[in-house]
Amino acid sequence: MPGTAPKEPQRFEPEPGAPVPTTPETVGRAPRPWDAAGDPASMTDEQLSARYLLGLADDALVYAQRLGEWISRAPQIEEDMALGNVALDLVGQARTLYTRVGELDAQLLPGVQELAEDDLAYFRTEREFRNRWLVEQPRGDFAHEMVRMLWFSAHLLETLARLVRTEGADAVGVGAARKALKEVDYHRDHAAQWVIRLGDGTEESGRRTAAALAALEPFVAELSEDDPVATEAARRGLGVLPSTTAEAAIAYVAEVLRVATLERPAAGRWNAGGGRTGTHSEQLGYLLAEMQSVARAHPGASW
Repeated sequence: MPGTAPKEPQRFEPEPGAPVPTTPETVGRAPRPWDAAGDPASMTDEQLSARYLLGLADDALVYAQRLGEWISRAPQIEEDMALGNVALDLVGQARTLYTRVGELDAQLLPGVQELAEDDLAYFRTEREFRNRWLVEQPRGDFAHEMVRMLWFSAHLLETLARLVRTEGADAVGVGAARKALKEVDYHRDHAAQWVIRLGDGTEESGRRTAAALAALEPFVAELSEDDPVATEAARRGLGVLPSTTAEAAIAYVAEVLRVATLERPAAGRWNAGGGRTGTHSEQLGYLLAEMQSVARAHPGASW
C-alpha cells in the first residue's frame, strides 16, 4: 500500500553456542588450497583414511540426490517408495562417513573450525567433490536407472565386502561398511530383478535396456579405476584398491545380462575418469547448485 514501509527480510541466525558455519565467502578466501595435504604418500594415516572415505561418501550423496528425482516419476507407486528408500539408505551412509571424515581430519576444509557433515555436503564446489562420473549423470528413463544402479551397487558391494576384511582400515569406516553391506545387497538385487524383467520383457523394454547399457558403458570403467588416494590407502592396508573389485562385479552383471537375454556393449573410444581427483562432467555443477541452494542462502540456519 502507498506509504507502507517495506518489510524487513526474514533473517536466519545460528543458535547461540553453535559452531561457526562455513559460508561460500570463508571457503573462497581460505589462505590455502582445499586439499592441502598434497601427495597421498605424504599424508598421515588419518588424513589418508579421511580422503578415502570421502570418495565413498560423495558417491553415496550424489547418487541419492539423483534417485530423489524419481519421487512421483517412477512407473508405479511401489517404485516411488523403493527408490526413495534406496536414496535414504545412501544418505545415511554418506552422513556417517562425512562425520567420520571430519573427525579424522578437521583441517580438511579450510575456513571451518569444526568440520561437520553439512560443511562437506553443502559448502564444497564440484572440483572438491570426489564422486565417480556415473552417479552424477542426469536421470534417464527407468531402464537407464536400473542399469546404473546395477553397475554402481555391484561395484560398491564388492568394495564394502573387502573393506570390512581390511584389518588396518578405520574402525568407524568398517562399521559403516558392515551396516551398508545389507542395504547395498538389496539395491543390487532390486536392480538385477528389474534389468532381467525389462531385458527379457517386451520388444520395447528390451530395446530401452540395451540402449541404457550402451549409454552407460563409458562410465563403467571408472568404477574400478585406481586413483592416488585409494592406491596409497590400499598399500598401507587402510582401504580397498578399486581394481580388485572389477572381476567379481563384472561377473555378477554379466550373469544378470545373460538371464535378461542382453549383451554388454563393446567399450567405446572414450571412458569417463578422474572423478576421485575432482574432474567432473558439467552435470555435477547443476546438481550441486540445486542441492546446496538453501544451505548457501541461509548458512547456519536451523529448523
